[in-house]
Amino acid sequence: MNIESELAKRSNGVCELCASNGSLAGYEVEPSASRGGDDYVHACNTCLDQLNENSPVDANHWRCLNDAIWSEVEAVKVVSYRMLHQLSSAGWPANLIEMMYLEESTLKWAKAGMLAEGETAVKHVDSNGTILKAGDNVVLIKDLVVKGANFTAKRGTAVRGISLVHDNDQQVEGRVNGQHIVILNQYVKLTQ
Repeated sequence: MNIESELAKRSNGVCELCASNGSLAGYEVEPSASRGGDDYVHACNTCLDQLNENSPVDANHWRCLNDAIWSEVEAVKVVSYRMLHQLSSAGWPANLIEMMYLEESTLKWAKAGMLAEGETAVKHVDSNGTILKAGDNVVLIKDLVVKGANFTAKRGTAVRGISLVHDNDQQVEGRVNGQHIVILNQYVKLTQ
């Protein structure tokens, strides 16, 4: 059974967060433990757009978490916990957070995907706006003169298994011609 059909069966065709019965899709709750469908929430487009930051978070929409926090699905509890913390400035989420009960392992999972106080998410994107992750393979879209290494990295050169520069969302690192170099994201494109 594939993940989508597993989620559809588990959710009975409704969003596991807001109980909407519109178009549903799986949302992977990071960091994934590779437990298949247990790492996913079956969510509607409205919830997905806000979770994926494709549209602004509407605090009133998330009042539905009043019911979702009692779900028996751990991934639903994790998403609910994170969203309530994100909305905590609205006032009402604090009461729901106090009522929530999470097993120790679930709480650890929920906190692992949250940002510390005052921290902002650093997202590395390529020249097309695609989000890059550590280990991705990219291709150079422009000839680059590599300072200090005396060579030019040619357009079309593949850079395999990149690493992200954690304090600078404009740079990635990788090996070209046996040299470990830093590359500006604007000069790379994600490959499949």
